[in-house]
Amino acid sequence: MNSADLGRRVGVPSTALFTDQYELTMVQAALKAGTADRRSVFEAFTRRLPEGRRYGVVAGTGRVLDAVENFHFDDEMLAFLRDQRIVDGPTVDWLADYRFSGDIWGYPEGEVYFPGSPLLRAEGSFAECVLLETVILSVLNHDSAIAAAASRMSAAASGRRLIEMGARRTHELSAVASARAAYIGGFHSTSDLAAGFRYNIPTVGTSAHAFTLLHDSERDAFQAQVDSLGRGTSLLVDTYDVAEAVRTAVEIAGPELGAVRIDSGDLLLVAHRVRQQLDELGATETKIVVTSDLDEYAIASLAAAPVDTYGVGTQLVTGSGHPTCSMVYKLVARARSADPADPVLPVAKKSLGAKSSRGGRKWAARRLDEYGVAEAEVIGTGEVPEELADRQLLVELVRGGEVVAREPLEAARERHIAARAGLPMSAMQLSRGEPVLPTEYV
Repeated sequence: MNSADLGRRVGVPSTALFTDQYELTMVQAALKAGTADRRSVFEAFTRRLPEGRRYGVVAGTGRVLDAVENFHFDDEMLAFLRDQRIVDGPTVDWLADYRFSGDIWGYPEGEVYFPGSPLLRAEGSFAECVLLETVILSVLNHDSAIAAAASRMSAAASGRRLIEMGARRTHELSAVASARAAYIGGFHSTSDLAAGFRYNIPTVGTSAHAFTLLHDSERDAFQAQVDSLGRGTSLLVDTYDVAEAVRTAVEIAGPELGAVRIDSGDLLLVAHRVRQQLDELGATETKIVVTSDLDEYAIASLAAAPVDTYGVGTQLVTGSGHPTCSMVYKLVARARSADPADPVLPVAKKSLGAKSSRGGRKWAARRLDEYGVAEAEVIGTGEVPEELADRQLLVELVRGGEVVAREPLEAARERHIAARAGLPMSAMQLSRGEPVLPTEYV
């Protein structure tokens, strides 16, 4: 594998303070009680999918691995913790030497998941594992929400191309993570250069309405863009009059015009009219790109329109109504001591509401029907049934504190396409419904 396939290893600051204070105060109390070194198993999972969603998408695993590697406290951070009396001196001393030395297993990035799926399992001492809770959840909850929205949009697009263009609608760092997650979920490119630089995602972009308004006429703007970017560029045609703009665009660029972009109006109607006009002008190969607050439902409504590419921003980077997956990170097993020979015992929270959890270190497998289509997510804590042995979902990510499962982003993207294709056809429906696979506990 070419190392460039993994993207550029951009310098990342320590992630150690991307956490909630109670993670550190629990460590302090556990150190004092002598329980901090007890071997423990934590699992990340979600009790339910966002309302109406039929499957989830695992995204952010690669970023979690980076976060775990960069989780260490420098002198300035330690001084802050000491000066603010967030934790006591012995805890500060313990944190000074912190490096995660345990093991992490999880669903591979791009895989689909369902309620109860053990998406990530961290094993090590209580103290070293509990510190990772917040940063793991912040990455997985965000990225998986974006990837799920992207997957639905990709399914609705039915093979037409999708551009992620939401950088102006979210936090600047969230924009990079969103572009990455969208690419896993089926998008083809991004407008965000930081995402292209860091993750080797194809980037696209030509001009906005401001460029047209800058010039004395639309013709002058189009001519300037074609002179600079060539005839294969994409011209924005809805600043003034669409029909006149299309005519001018073809006059300037000729039939070699790459594409026209429509950003307003009745997209279904306008796309049909523009396609007819382009064909009449001889620009039969010129593509049509549509933007303007699209989501999966709008994309599906344009299935009959002669649209070649969709550009999606706001709805994508906000999870199309579900900006989080409500994942949690719970202690599910622990030993009575730090002795490696001491077995870990199941533990679980009991609750009268919907916040109960299941104890024990879990495995997960996906059972297929006679046609090779997934029919159930099977989760257990004992021996894996022989018939499911080759259908297990968790893979090793970190061994003894060392990352062992880095992969190109393209691998996660291809995995998602394959995983989605293995679900029942009803998974692609946009109507509200229950998870497409039941979760079975054995």
